[in-house]
Amino acid sequence: MLEGKAFVEDTDMPVKMQMQAMAAASQALDLYDVFDCRSIAAHIKKEFDMRYGGGWQCVVGSNFGCFFTHSKGSFIYFTLESLSFLIFKGASSPSSSPEG
Repeated sequence: MLEGKAFVEDTDMPVKMQMQAMAAASQALDLYDVFDCRSIAAHIKKEFDMRYGGGWQCVVGSNFGCFFTHSKGSFIYFTLESLSFLIFKGASSPSSSPEG
């Protein structure tokens, strides 16, 4: 387990789920090289899909931008060691009806 402490930038997740997110990130960093962000993200996504059902997304890196819609109570953005972690469950955009 890594000794580093995670810093939560923003979240609307329940505390227990936040702790699971940081634990999954720490575990992934123990398993994969810090430069293998794709494998780290895949590990976290699979862990969340298994624990909380499908539809989770995970972005890991040191420099990225994003724009997304998430389900309420399913978003966290935190840093651990030299990486940033964005985990969320996707949500549908409100549908627009065609004009008639």
